[in-house]
Amino acid sequence: DGYIDFMEYVAALSLVLKGKVDQKLRWYFKLYDVDGNGCIDRGELLNIIKAIRAINRCNETMTAEEFTDMVFDKIDINGDGELSLEEFMEGVQKDEVLLEILTRSLDLTHIVQLIQNDGKNPHEPEQAAEAAQ
Repeated sequence: DGYIDFMEYVAALSLVLKGKVDQKLRWYFKLYDVDGNGCIDRGELLNIIKAIRAINRCNETMTAEEFTDMVFDKIDINGDGELSLEEFMEGVQKDEVLLEILTRSLDLTHIVQLIQNDGKNPHEPEQAAEAAQ
């Protein structure tokens, strides 16, 4: 319906943290397929990657544009500028680099840690000590 309720959020969080690769990739596909037409185009992927990077700390050396280009260059088999679920699933599973970057971009471990620590970064004392050295 275009909105996420609390149970959908919890289910998605659980899936991203504990799901099998196949399950995660299907969920990622649904996330990237913004208009729900069953395909991901460059604009959809680029916008979601930018949004994820804005929310989730991400130390990628590749820009969102470069990553989007890489995804389409590697897995858009028929060259139509869209990724079907099948292209996405097969392409990402066959390419360790893509799989690693996608998994890392949606790693929510630090968010769960913040929630568990009442919004405080559990690594702040370590980071402060490192900065002092």
